[in-house]
Amino acid sequence: MAVTESSPLSTCTIRIERRGGRGEAGARALERHLRSVSGVHDVDVSFRTGDARITYDESVTAEETIREAVRDRDVSIRDDSGPATDDVSTRSELKREAVFVGLTLLGMATGLVTGWLDGPSLLLWTGYGVAYVFGGWYGLVGAVETLRHGAVDIDLLMIVAALGALSIGAPFEGAMLLFLFSLSNTLQHYAIGRSRRAIESLVEMRPDEAQVLRDGEEVTVPIDEVAVGDVFVVRPGDKIPLDGVVASGTGTVDQASLTGESVPVPKESGDEVFGGTINESGSLEIEVTRQAHESAISRLIHMVERAQSEKAPTQRLIDRLEQPYVVGVFALTFAAIAVPLALGSEFTSTFYRAMTLMVAASPCAVIISTPAAVLSAIASGGRQGVLFKGGEHVEAAANIDAVAFDKTGTLTQGDTQLTDVLVRDGAADEALTSDGLLSLAAAVQARSEHHLARATVTAADDRSLDVPHAQRFQSVAGKGVRADVEDATIHIGNRSYFRTVLEDAAVEGLEPGLDRLQTVAAEGKTSVMVAREARGEVTVLGWLAFTDTVRPGAAEMIEDLRELGVRNVVMLTGDNERVAQRIADQVGIDEVQAELLPEEKVATIEALVERYENVAMVGDGVNDAPALATATLGVAMGGAGTDVALDTADVVLMGDDLSKIPYVLGLGRETRRTLTVNLAIAFGAIALMVGTILLRGIPLPLAVVGHEGSTVLVSLNGLRLLGFRG
Repeated sequence: MAVTESSPLSTCTIRIERRGGRGEAGARALERHLRSVSGVHDVDVSFRTGDARITYDESVTAEETIREAVRDRDVSIRDDSGPATDDVSTRSELKREAVFVGLTLLGMATGLVTGWLDGPSLLLWTGYGVAYVFGGWYGLVGAVETLRHGAVDIDLLMIVAALGALSIGAPFEGAMLLFLFSLSNTLQHYAIGRSRRAIESLVEMRPDEAQVLRDGEEVTVPIDEVAVGDVFVVRPGDKIPLDGVVASGTGTVDQASLTGESVPVPKESGDEVFGGTINESGSLEIEVTRQAHESAISRLIHMVERAQSEKAPTQRLIDRLEQPYVVGVFALTFAAIAVPLALGSEFTSTFYRAMTLMVAASPCAVIISTPAAVLSAIASGGRQGVLFKGGEHVEAAANIDAVAFDKTGTLTQGDTQLTDVLVRDGAADEALTSDGLLSLAAAVQARSEHHLARATVTAADDRSLDVPHAQRFQSVAGKGVRADVEDATIHIGNRSYFRTVLEDAAVEGLEPGLDRLQTVAAEGKTSVMVAREARGEVTVLGWLAFTDTVRPGAAEMIEDLRELGVRNVVMLTGDNERVAQRIADQVGIDEVQAELLPEEKVATIEALVERYENVAMVGDGVNDAPALATATLGVAMGGAGTDVALDTADVVLMGDDLSKIPYVLGLGRETRRTLTVNLAIAFGAIALMVGTILLRGIPLPLAVVGHEGSTVLVSLNGLRLLGFRG
């Protein structure tokens, strides 16, 4: 069971028994039962996939109480030691279904040929008996289980129609219905299994053991027993078992299975590597940074499991309508019998037409049309390093009209570099050099995770400076930082920091300092001012200037978005407007919103949603988390190493490939088109057959072929999305 916590609610996914029937009415009944448990807020159950996902308040109820409520409905809970598609049992079940289909066909053929040849009645009825027993077994089991939950579903429709055909002396028609019903059911399960097999391939990516260095010797250790800080060895061709940082050695690592990067990535000391990727060349010693259950591949597995258990809005609507629709078909069938008989029609022909009408009106193709497409889309994205957190996000991607981008780390490389260290003339300390200023700044910035801070510390390391120790570090989001260094407080910040945080202080050199910030900004660089506070006096010491580079392919990506129909592309950044505009001009951004605090980014996204309704936000998943959560679709870059990205965004790009953003929207749009076609096929077949039956009448076998044929067709059409490449 996978559990994620977000105060005050928690979510658990319980693996339940899978059922071979078509409908999900029994699942809806279990949902109603679980919602009656005190503390349960939301429930999503599917017997088709074998998942029950429950959101609950831990202060009111417990996970075990929910499990007991599931068992109260005579639903078995599967062993959850592996992922949802740990499917030796599912494959054996699929083989069993195929055997039943074969026996059904054999029995139907035996009965048909025996009847043609006027053979023995015992052989004829034995053949049809085999067809009815094996062809109707799974449908009967599903129908009985659903009836036990006080509901009716499609399985019951098919069983009643087959028995009705048998009762009026049309055993072949009934056997043919059950054969095609069981065949298309098996093909449906195969299609769903194909689309869910992405998790199996992810599990196979993760090795079971690691070669850990213990006392200078390599020891083979199960990955669950490897601790953070242990060092393991990988050689060329080996799969990397756990997340870590290269301690020694150089090589190239194929990360395509996890991040979608098309070429191997060079790795050297200090570089991060991910479990499940392949070391192509060079021997590496890697220090473990995350245990097995916390690794990128483990989180990826749990996230794809969760995505495939969450339903798209279209599927939720269809599932809700299944029960009343089936009841309506039964009512229509009853009326098709009662009304003609009341008007004097002959019973056999009337009943035959009613059974034909029941088969034609059954919504099997409608029910399977959505999961066949959406699960295939999720699996297709997973192969490309694009992870949707649920079917609803696939549909959301289809409707995006505007896209907002964070700048640093998203449109730009994120490897910000310090370019200028400028000491102010006339500073209180006339002996202060650029190295001295950088040393003071690095002391403060060493406590910060901001990209400018990392660039400052890196520059100090490159110059081999002696960086003093800082104390009482404080950060003001979106403005600046300060800390005590030696006998003074060092302030580092932008214009807003000095205008607001230090508004009550008399800052020597403030106005010239702010003018210099503006001058540096005009050069297209990001700049901050450094000041020292001692004995109640604040003095500007100098400035630091930084620059960043645009990611390769950013301009092409923006053009691809426009070709997909995106109406507006916006950049949101905390940088100054000149720096932001320089980047925007390079890549072709329509609108720039600069010098934004995190809360202002949220307000901007809210305003964009009001203008365009469907807005995607693309960011690094850390500073942009509130904006990602506010947008219609939150897309996080580089999720393999970013915890917040996995928790906040709706879609995670496991690599930093900007071309995956048009891929996300393109896949959403293609999925929408596929759903439209599937529903048109499903409802069109029903309308055509029902209309023809009511006006002219058609043979039951033709209705069976039309009904089951449309079901198979929408399943296969959904599977096309497995091959989507954008």
